[in-house]
Amino acid sequence: MNRILAGITAAMLAGAAPIGAQATDLVIYHTWSAPPEVAALNVLKKNLEAKGDSWTDIAIPHDTGSNVNLMNLVAGGNPPNLFMESNPGVYRDLTKAGLGRPLTDFFKDHGYPDKYPDAVAHSMVVDDQVMKVPTALHIDGMVYYSMDVAKKLGIDPAAWKSLDEMFADFDKIKAAGVIPLAVGGQQWQVGYLTHALAATIGGPDFFNKIYGEKPDPAVFDTPEFRQVFDYLRKFQQAADEGSANREWNLTTNLVITGKALMQIHGDWMKGEWLAAGKTAGKDFGCIQIPGAKAVAASVDSWGLLGGQPADKDKAELDFASIVVDPNVQAEFAKAKGSTPVRLDAPQDSLDACSKEVLRIVADPKHQVQNPHAISDADWENSIWDVAFNFWSDPDMSVDDAIAKIKENYTTILG
Repeated sequence: MNRILAGITAAMLAGAAPIGAQATDLVIYHTWSAPPEVAALNVLKKNLEAKGDSWTDIAIPHDTGSNVNLMNLVAGGNPPNLFMESNPGVYRDLTKAGLGRPLTDFFKDHGYPDKYPDAVAHSMVVDDQVMKVPTALHIDGMVYYSMDVAKKLGIDPAAWKSLDEMFADFDKIKAAGVIPLAVGGQQWQVGYLTHALAATIGGPDFFNKIYGEKPDPAVFDTPEFRQVFDYLRKFQQAADEGSANREWNLTTNLVITGKALMQIHGDWMKGEWLAAGKTAGKDFGCIQIPGAKAVAASVDSWGLLGGQPADKDKAELDFASIVVDPNVQAEFAKAKGSTPVRLDAPQDSLDACSKEVLRIVADPKHQVQNPHAISDADWENSIWDVAFNFWSDPDMSVDDAIAKIKENYTTILG
C-alpha cells in the first residue's frame, strides 16, 4: 500500500471544452437527496457544465442497495458514466467485466497522497490500483450537540471522557424535559452506530478483525465485542418514542430545534445545521464519541466507467478533475456539511467542526475506514441485520446476537 501511494501524484486534467465542441452528456448515479446533499451535487454540476459537458441524474434512495442497483444497470446495458460507490467489490466486478477505469495515472506528478488524510488515501486503492475519486470526508460517529441546550442544562459534552460519563448525565437531561440523545431507528443508522461503537470501544485492530478484508472469528468471543452490544442496547433504551424508522435529517432537526441535546451520527448532519443558519462553535458543538480509541471515517467517492469512447472518457476525467480541485472541494464541503478530502483546501473555508475532524484524522493510528470501503458486502449487511434485530427486539440478548453473528460468519465467510 505504501509503495502504491508513494507513487501516486496528481495531474489535473482540467481545462474548458474547446469552443464549438459538442457537449458530452454524462449519466451520474448517486444516492443523495437531502437538501445539503443536493446543494453539494449542484456545485459539481455547475463546474461540469462550465466545461461544456452535461449532467443526467440517476438518484435512488439511500438505503436501497445502491451497489446492487448499479450492477443491475450495468448488466442491463445501461451503466452510468460516474457512480458514487465505496465498496471495493463493485470495482472488482466492473474490472472483471472490462468496465473498470483505473485512475493511478490520473493521480500523478503532484504528490496527491501527501494532500489527503491517511483514511482518504487508503480508501482510493483497490487491488493496488487507484480506482476512486474521493469527494467528501466524514466521521461516522460524531456527537453533534446544541450548545444552547447544553448551557441551559449545565452540561458540557466536551468534558465527557467516556460513554459511561455521557450516560450518567441522561437522567438530568430527561428531568429537564429534553431528549438526551436523538436516534434515527433505521437499519442503516443502527448499522453505522454499531461500527462507530466498535471503533470507539476496541480501536483499529479490533475493528479490522470484524470489518476488515479477512475477519477473525476469534474476535466474537472478546469482552470488547460484547461491550459493543451492551452499549448498543443502552442507546436503544435511551432513544425517544418517535425514533423508529425516522430519517437521519429529521432526527438532526430535533437537536437543531432544542428538543434533544445531541445526535451521534455521521457528520454530514452538519449540512442540516448550516442550512438552518446555525454556526459551528457558536450554535452547535461537535466531538468524537467520548473515550473513542478510534473513529470510523467515511469517504464518499466516485468511480468512472471504463471502456468508453474517447469523448466520454475525457468528459469523465473532466468530472474527476473538478472533484479533486481544492477550491471546488471547499465549496462542495461547505454545501454538504462535509470536510474537504484535501488537506490543502482553502483554510478560510473550514468551520470549527471541519477543523476538529482534520485534527482527529491527523493521527493515522486513530482512524479506520467505513466498512463499505473494506468489507465483503454480504458480511457487512449480515451485521446490520443482526444489529437492527437486536435493536428492534428488547428481549434479544447479547448472547443471542453474538450467536447469530457467528452463524452468519460460518455461512458467508467460513
